[in-house]
Amino acid sequence: MELYSFLEKQCCRIGLRGKTRREVIQELATLACRSRHLDESRIEEVSAALEKRESQGSTGFGGGIAIPHARLDNMDDFVLAVGVHPDGVDFDALDRKRVRLFFVILGPEERVNDHLKLLAAVSRALTRTNAKKEILAAQGNEAVYEAFLRNAEGLVEGKKEKPKSRLLVLILFLEEYVYDVLELYLQRGIDGATVIDSFGMGEYISNVPIFATFIGFMQEKKNHSKTILAMVPEDMEAELVQSIEDLLGDLDKKQGAMLFSLDVSMYKGSMKML
Repeated sequence: MELYSFLEKQCCRIGLRGKTRREVIQELATLACRSRHLDESRIEEVSAALEKRESQGSTGFGGGIAIPHARLDNMDDFVLAVGVHPDGVDFDALDRKRVRLFFVILGPEERVNDHLKLLAAVSRALTRTNAKKEILAAQGNEAVYEAFLRNAEGLVEGKKEKPKSRLLVLILFLEEYVYDVLELYLQRGIDGATVIDSFGMGEYISNVPIFATFIGFMQEKKNHSKTILAMVPEDMEAELVQSIEDLLGDLDKKQGAMLFSLDVSMYKGSMKML
């Protein structure tokens, strides 16, 4: 499964003109429906699906890039589309910056794992290669198509050499953010992580006699947490930490979460389960 098999030349366009998120999404839906797997009769359906996804949280993950995506009924394969906005548009991105580069992923409702693989592969192509720079410099639609595929070759199957990595550990008492963090990881091309059920010390200290009067407080659900472990490339650690703080807030000033990383002298295997 390679990205070139889902991206068609007619689904690449420079010069998006929309001034709002809604207008840009409409343009992107129209662009995607040029694919042989869709048609103009589904533009409104695609636009509504992308809007619904954005209402759950922006797919603008920073650096002027957004990856709007949705799963649809009655699709026989995936569709990718690339759009470039000359000035950028406010897309409620994590870093608050205007988005210039849009990469749309549409896929069959039932193919969840393949959808996640494509999301991760697209992110890797945009953040770990020269794709972003080359696409933004492209002078025509075909040049956009060629620039992306030139940088994306082989990324779905993970053929690239294993990068030097660090173990990033995030302890979250704010469990409502777990899925947001995991989606952020996928958007950054990190398609393997482990989520562990964990507990604060209150789960155990309530059994110590001197703290008996606090037993009700100590056993509240807020004492439960999730610990997320992920191997991340060393060269993207700082950027990823910043993106997590953009999502959760300044962790030096906010309670309910802790983030740290560890050097790993050796590792074999993968946490990738997709």
